[in-house]
Amino acid sequence: MEPVTLRTERLELSLPTEADVDAIFRACQDPGIQRYTPVPVPYERSHAEAFIARIPADWAAGRNLTWGIHEADVLVGTIGLYRMDGDGNGEIGFWMAPKSRGGGRLLEAANEVIRWGFAPDGLGLTRIEWRAVVGNLASAKVARSLGFRYEGLMRRPRRFQAPRRRLGRSPSHDRRPDAAALASAGRLNTPLTRHPPGVAG
Repeated sequence: MEPVTLRTERLELSLPTEADVDAIFRACQDPGIQRYTPVPVPYERSHAEAFIARIPADWAAGRNLTWGIHEADVLVGTIGLYRMDGDGNGEIGFWMAPKSRGGGRLLEAANEVIRWGFAPDGLGLTRIEWRAVVGNLASAKVARSLGFRYEGLMRRPRRFQAPRRRLGRSPSHDRRPDAAALASAGRLNTPLTRHPPGVAG
């Protein structure tokens, strides 16, 4: 698959380049990103370089698609559709640099990625999941705002040692997960899912 550039009113979603290495390296020093996303810890500059280097091959394989979120040519986060299985299913993931949180940038980027993911002239997906480590309430708030609905608990997630949860999206059948449940300890994974407009989960 050839990389696709997406644009919103303020943002450009495009492949990260070598010019973005320092921005990724700085952002991934954030304790929240290290706790709630599968980045190496400690995170070194070489990790950012390797991350950027593998993205074109990931696009070519068509299973994991990552964009850099750029505002005024500055990388402020990353977002992607991952683990696409060829049967219309995928998973959205994202992080924002600490100084760029708030202001609706992530919602703006995620809505455009989801729109393209479901579009017949995009990926034509029928289901998009979002997953998170238990306690990641900020990300859960974003997922709810995007129209994802709570599905349940996944135990023993493969990518994380920390407890995780999962959610999914169906715009016409939104079910908001309980904040206390998302914060609970000892649970391993929570799915939220979302389906295209008019398609029930």
